[in-house]
Amino acid sequence: MNRFHARRRLLAAAPTLAVLGLPALPARAGALDALSSADASGGLRAALEQGIGAAVGRLGTTDGFLGNPKLRIHPPAVLEQARPLLALAGQGKALDDLDVAMNRAAEQAVPLAKPLLVGALRDMKVDDAKRILTGGDTSATDYFRAKTSDQLGARFLPIVKGVTDKSGLATQYNALAGKVAGAGLLDGPERSVETWVTSKALAALFTAIGDEEKAIRANPLQAGSKLAEKVFGALR
Repeated sequence: MNRFHARRRLLAAAPTLAVLGLPALPARAGALDALSSADASGGLRAALEQGIGAAVGRLGTTDGFLGNPKLRIHPPAVLEQARPLLALAGQGKALDDLDVAMNRAAEQAVPLAKPLLVGALRDMKVDDAKRILTGGDTSATDYFRAKTSDQLGARFLPIVKGVTDKSGLATQYNALAGKVAGAGLLDGPERSVETWVTSKALAALFTAIGDEEKAIRANPLQAGSKLAEKVFGALR
């Protein structure tokens, strides 16, 4: 289907979208068409680079995780459930210390994300930018997640492991979890403390980036540049 026929179908659907309370796609598409490709992609990049910096800066600092009730990383469920028994065995403090260490590890790892995220942003194609601009509230965040998750995990893991390996309780947990996983009874991030922390740090990072993206879409004045304000303002 060529662009002319696609646009006619969108225009024909407009009354139905209005009745359903859905956004008027032709109006949004028209607003985007009024911008040059350079403006659209340049404005998006400017806004998202600011959002990346804010998210990484907020998490990648002392208490960025530990002092954030929403994003604080808690021990794997098995350890949390065993907390009363660990306290009775005199290991309550060890679990508390591991709790702190996990969050400190995430705080140390997150700054490594910025170069990869900015690189993905600069590699973004014009078509990607237009899809993101007219997509959902976290479409840019979803783009970053798809493009960078594997690389970020690979960068985070050794940093996290270097911190959590200092905990005797983490070593004990990993030994036990390894046996359970080997028997096919445990899978996923809980197979070790470091994979658990890495997965939670990644999830928190994308949550923070998503929050920044939503804020920019809701208030283009926060977009960080006149061009970004112009682009997001045209889509409101």
